[in-house]
Amino acid sequence: MSRNVPIHSWPGSYYINSEKRWVSGTLSLTSSSVRFTAAKAEEGESLASFKLSRIMEIKKESSSFIFSALTILEEGNVKHWFSSLHPSRAAVFNVLEHFWREQLLSPPGATAVDPEVSKGKELIGLVSGAQRRLEDTGKVLQHQGEQFDNIISGLDKIESDLDVADKLLSELESPPWWPFAKLPWRSQQEAKSQQAAKTQSPASGAAARGPGKQGVITTIPVIFSKGGDSNVKPGRLTVQVSALEVSDSSSQLMHRFERTEVDDIRVHSPYELSVRQRFIGKPDISYRLLSAKMPEALSVLEMQYKKKVEFMPDYAAFKSTPDTSPSGSEGSIWNTATGFIDRVCLKELPPGELVQLQVQVQQPPVSESEAQELKQMLMKLKNLALEAETELERQDEALDIITSSTDQATTHIDKHTRRMRKLL
Repeated sequence: MSRNVPIHSWPGSYYINSEKRWVSGTLSLTSSSVRFTAAKAEEGESLASFKLSRIMEIKKESSSFIFSALTILEEGNVKHWFSSLHPSRAAVFNVLEHFWREQLLSPPGATAVDPEVSKGKELIGLVSGAQRRLEDTGKVLQHQGEQFDNIISGLDKIESDLDVADKLLSELESPPWWPFAKLPWRSQQEAKSQQAAKTQSPASGAAARGPGKQGVITTIPVIFSKGGDSNVKPGRLTVQVSALEVSDSSSQLMHRFERTEVDDIRVHSPYELSVRQRFIGKPDISYRLLSAKMPEALSVLEMQYKKKVEFMPDYAAFKSTPDTSPSGSEGSIWNTATGFIDRVCLKELPPGELVQLQVQVQQPPVSESEAQELKQMLMKLKNLALEAETELERQDEALDIITSSTDQATTHIDKHTRRMRKLL
């Protein structure tokens, strides 16, 4: 199951307190737990395994037995010692602390006494996650629409300048006050200076408008490393409309990937991806990013960098199982609803047990208040989807206008260029 698929694994050693000895093996972090498997243990056997929700403290320590170690304090005052971790103790500590603090798994109080109520809350959480993603999508569409409007405005200005240039060229080709066919030298110089001023005005207008809004869509905490460096550090990933920014824990910018400069985004798992920018004649720039909140940003990245996102083979292990996200945010709403339906499917039962089945079916999996809340949230999702559809239709029309205006402007520029060459 996906909860058993390791998000990250490190070779190291574990101290068995009952036997007073160290055992080499592998420390693994899954979406819901931490476990240590001995190198020579039987298949599937773990020397230590505990949920992330039971962790009370993670510390870097040292003892008389070893020089340095990583300790994890579990509920019940149970302390686990890990040593000889590769690539380094600091790297392992940063990743474990990040996932623990970000509460990758469900909070301890999420498991309610009434399972039906917990299912309703789970479904509300799924709808809430879908709503946030649709709102992020709406922000991207809004900024994209503003960019299209700026392009159309610029094309209108270019068309207006071309009309003025057409009138000037017509006067230069046949001035009413000059009786001869050839223009005087002074008139030619004036025509050149006027044309240079006209060609500079659109560029200055475009510079005044600037590159557009650098809207921030979402910001998530990450553990990052540059290139093949094994030394990971805590930081933040900021997803903007026109760029991706990686900064460290002190908010100092490490690198900014412009949207046009991103060559590929490789998704290794729902929580880990790498971004690369290629160069000719010098090394590529790549960052590997790991975050418990990565699924929130991944949906936006898939839409913004559709052709550049590549899902690696490791991702299939998470995608093929239903419980990818321990909090349920990445699950399917319809899969959960199907689970509710499957629970009330009739099965062949001996006579006398039908009444018990009917009573069980009549018990609603979602309370009335939760159903009303779900109804309101679904109505809001529907409205957001309709607004997104309307905006997409408007942008399709804007793209048609941009295409036709660009073709028309190109034709006029070519025509004016030929006329100017005849005047020279």
